[in-house]
Amino acid sequence: MKSKTTTIRQKVTINAPPEKVYNAYTDPEVHSSFTGAKATNVARAGGKMTAWDNYITAKNLKLVKGRRIVQEWKDADWPEGYPPSILDIRLKKKGNGTELLMVQSNIPTSVAKAHESGWKEFYWNPMNKYFARHK
Repeated sequence: MKSKTTTIRQKVTINAPPEKVYNAYTDPEVHSSFTGAKATNVARAGGKMTAWDNYITAKNLKLVKGRRIVQEWKDADWPEGYPPSILDIRLKKKGNGTELLMVQSNIPTSVAKAHESGWKEFYWNPMNKYFARHK
């Protein structure tokens, strides 16, 4: 029997303009550079993305340059029988940086806690470190 699903919401400030934050997530070369692991992405609606050496697989549903990324998203630890989550990243200029609002819905509760900390540890913190070095 399936367990329930939940939604993760995170709001973080990234120390770079929205266009650069968007590019860091969607450009496989930059994505690989800030995470330290191989990424691929066909950056158009319907295009496939992988990250962390194929640990994450996603399909781009909507891309609005510098403003929004919506994907079907799951990883190698995803419980069998569950559909992908929906990842919605919205970017808004805030001072010299970006306010990033991430909402990931339809996450199996059995993996939600790991994903909540994983976004901070494997994405937001490394992204800020990357932009501190690449102004």
